[in-house]
Amino acid sequence: MKRSLVLSVALSAALSAAGYKIPENSINATALSAAYVANVHGADAAYYNPAAMVYNDDANLLEVDATYIGLSGIDFSGSTGNYSSKKEDFLVPTLHFSSKKLGDSGARVGFSIVAPAGLSKRWDYPAAKASAKEFTLKTIEVNPSFAVPISDSVSFGAGLRIVRSDGVVKSDTGTPSYISRNLEGDSIDIGYNIALVYKPLKELSLAATYRSKVNLTVEGEADLNYLPSIHPAHAAYSGSASVAVPIPAALNLAAAYTFDTGTTIEAVFERTYWSAYKTLDFDYDGTMNAATVAFGTPIAKNWEDTNTYRLGITQKIDQWTAMAGLAYDQTPVPEATLGYELPDADALIVSLGGRYKMDEHWDIGLAGLIDMKKDRSVHNSSINGEFTNARAYLVTAGIGYRF
Repeated sequence: MKRSLVLSVALSAALSAAGYKIPENSINATALSAAYVANVHGADAAYYNPAAMVYNDDANLLEVDATYIGLSGIDFSGSTGNYSSKKEDFLVPTLHFSSKKLGDSGARVGFSIVAPAGLSKRWDYPAAKASAKEFTLKTIEVNPSFAVPISDSVSFGAGLRIVRSDGVVKSDTGTPSYISRNLEGDSIDIGYNIALVYKPLKELSLAATYRSKVNLTVEGEADLNYLPSIHPAHAAYSGSASVAVPIPAALNLAAAYTFDTGTTIEAVFERTYWSAYKTLDFDYDGTMNAATVAFGTPIAKNWEDTNTYRLGITQKIDQWTAMAGLAYDQTPVPEATLGYELPDADALIVSLGGRYKMDEHWDIGLAGLIDMKKDRSVHNSSINGEFTNARAYLVTAGIGYRF
């Protein structure tokens, strides 16, 4: 199949974060609804807060996980009729590694492979197919990191974000003009992350992390086609094209306190800078025609910065660690620019999970999460109706190894 351009991130309507971010990339993160910034320990500290690697046990830590993500069909009722999007199922593998101390400095290095954004939404109904017959994104982020102690109570960490994106977008305008679009492609783009941990007391951890924006600068080829019986005089467009869409920057501020009972409570405030997503603008090279105008006119997005509030509780009992989480996640998508490709809404997230230490080397874990989007009425220039019953279901299973 010919390599083409992908509209790489204006995607799924039922992700586990508002917009198209995926913050759950380990057992603990899923179990705690991503309230996992200050009380981070283990191999996945390399991704969620590299500064916390300093406080890991003096051992090499490895974790391999797999997350099932199920997206419900979203129901729509409105002026164009009543219909539903297709259900979606995905399996996402992840890997985390954190090293033991490097010499007398106490420094550590880490490495993570995760999926920071994406998924898919497909519609079969005419009113939706013009923008979202299929929108699919797959991303892989390779995140090498390091951590150094600044003092007995302060540590600093940083990492490099190397993001590979692959995806597909299909759409057609329907009658009377009928222009179809079939796009595929990929890109590799770079960002960074930094982190701090401050432990004024043994029981208390304060943390801050910042994950930079990564612009997905996709380049490829686009195929735009007319139905010949409608536009026999127009040749199809097949040529180079490009688009840039951001994975937004995010700031996390967190506090965790551990009680004598072995119970840890963590609260996280997350600010996601979605306002970087202002327009969706495909650039086509070569001779312009009605097809490139139809699919190349800049589309206003004007997304808004959002807040997410997360709360997690962890309880240690002998060889067991039990976890639960709760979060409220705001949508960045304003009513004026909401479309079928991402009919997003504010969400309530609930999660539960646990780990079991089998021996001094091995542990296993299992966690589940439900993301429940609010019903959303929309009245704008392209949609007049209500989206309902949007849900996401996550199950993460994994194994950890200490050596």
